Amino acid sequence: MADEGSSVDYVGLLFVYGSLKRGERNHGQLREARLEGKGSVSGLSLYDLGPFPMAVVDPSGGSVLHGEIYAVTAEQLEHVDRFEGAPRLYERQLHRLRDGREVWVYVGRARQVRFVATIPSGRWLGSDRH
Repeated sequence: MADEGSSVDYVGLLFVYGSLKRGERNHGQLREARLEGKGSVSGLSLYDLGPFPMAVVDPSGGSVLHGEIYAVTAEQLEHVDRFEGAPRLYERQLHRLRDGREVWVYVGRARQVRFVATIPSGRWLGSDRH
C-alpha cells in the first residue's frame, strides 16, 4: 500500500486489541493492512470471553485499552467487518487514540459482558496467556 496520503483506497486507521494482533490466530484477516504501531484508547474496558476479548465503553471513562494500529483500505475494512460480525456482534466505532489520532475500534455492548470478567490491564495476551 502506498503512503496514506497518496493511496486512493485508504480509509483510515483500525485499532485491534485481540485475536487480530500480530502473532494471534486471526491476524491473517488483516490481509495486507500496514502496521502503524501500538497505541491505546481511553474509555474502553476489556472483557475476557475466552477465545477472544470484547471492548465495551466504560461509562466512567477511566479504563485504557491497549492494542495495535493498522492503516486500512475500504476493502480491508469490509473484510474485517464481516469477520468481526459487525454490526451484529460488534459495532465499529470511531474513537481517539491517546495521542489524538482517530481510529476505528470494534466495540461490544454492555449487555454482552454482564457476567464476564474484565481484564484490568486492558491488554489481551491471548486466549491461553492471561
